[in-house]
Amino acid sequence: MTGKIRIKLSIMMFLMYFIWGAWWVTLGAYMSALNFGDIIGRTYATQGVAAIVSPLFVGMIADRYFSAQKVMGILHLLGAAFLFYISTITGNKTLFYFATLGYMLTFMPTLALSNAIAFGAMTDTVKEFPGIRVLGTVGWIVAGLSLSFIISKLVLPTGASLTIEQTNWPIRLAAVAAIILGMFSFTLPDTPPALRGKALPGISALLGLDIFKHVKSNAFWVFIFASLLVCIPLTFYYSYTNTFLVEKGTSHAVALQSLGQMSEIAFMLLLPFFLVRFGFKYVLLIGMLCWALRYVLFAFGYAGADIIMVMAIGGIIIHGLCYDLFFVAGQIYIDKSMPAQTRARAQSFLTLVTLGIGSLVGGELANAIVNANTNGGEIDWKTVWLIPAVLAVVIAVGFALTFHEKKTMKLGGAHDT
Repeated sequence: MTGKIRIKLSIMMFLMYFIWGAWWVTLGAYMSALNFGDIIGRTYATQGVAAIVSPLFVGMIADRYFSAQKVMGILHLLGAAFLFYISTITGNKTLFYFATLGYMLTFMPTLALSNAIAFGAMTDTVKEFPGIRVLGTVGWIVAGLSLSFIISKLVLPTGASLTIEQTNWPIRLAAVAAIILGMFSFTLPDTPPALRGKALPGISALLGLDIFKHVKSNAFWVFIFASLLVCIPLTFYYSYTNTFLVEKGTSHAVALQSLGQMSEIAFMLLLPFFLVRFGFKYVLLIGMLCWALRYVLFAFGYAGADIIMVMAIGGIIIHGLCYDLFFVAGQIYIDKSMPAQTRARAQSFLTLVTLGIGSLVGGELANAIVNANTNGGEIDWKTVWLIPAVLAVVIAVGFALTFHEKKTMKLGGAHDT
């Protein structure tokens, strides 16, 4: 891979996650300011719907008829139009929800497409992909810092009653970035449809559901079931953390949340050590328990004294442990433990279960729990955070009792079969 291509792929990843981090993090606080607070969780659940649909789109259309970079360019330009439209909706909850769903249907397929473009241009994915993908995390961080320390200074008057998170500026910033990425995508390395001329597979194959016929390992199914269940409480974090921080009067809430992505980079470097030292079972278990710890810190992190706020900040900083020790480790678990002929379908199935079904169910549950604990416009945040904490602990205990590894994975060695 040439230096020029590396730069282009790095810019692609940076912009992809800049868009996501700019508006998806702050959406809940903005919806609360619009008095749309009773549908925040449901709106975040649109990610789950889109994650279920996107494999069908990519597998049936993008992989067979059009070059990946062209499809991605068109989708991001359509997404920019959706974002600008969303930023104008102020009085119709139903319209806001469906416009957000429309945007997510254009965005989620681009996650797979961007990876396909990157992998297609690389000569050694193991060595080259991590250094390029990390630019996505950097883009997410830069989006949060830019909103808090640059955009807010430019667009909000001194002494403004609203924070940047409570305005439509994050959505518009994301829309501008989507236009840039949409046009830039057409300059990316040509990635012809990999399955052109081949027969369409069944829907079950596209979603990875045919994995049921090939995998007999009980440990695999325990892992999949635990992944589905743990995604339900974790959706509370993505849906309501920014709303929680803004309502508690936290300064620069979106920038504060970017500490989570910074820790993600740091703990990613430590993940190989954890896997070798503790093995998959205990790394995954620690990841689950970190979600519970995070919610406990949130529940008791704002009790009036400034020093206790450190607990809530700690709940954000451990994001790296929460994410890397479960999701990244889980992806490696599948790659190392599944036979080559089922590995890709197992990864697709994991994505369907976590980003799809888990996010959908979790968003709806979080929405119901927050509404049930809202009285006179005031949210009982302590109860809201303790409920997913308890759920995470119960899931972790069940996982600890039922997940049994047949053998220890060796990093850098052959795949287990």
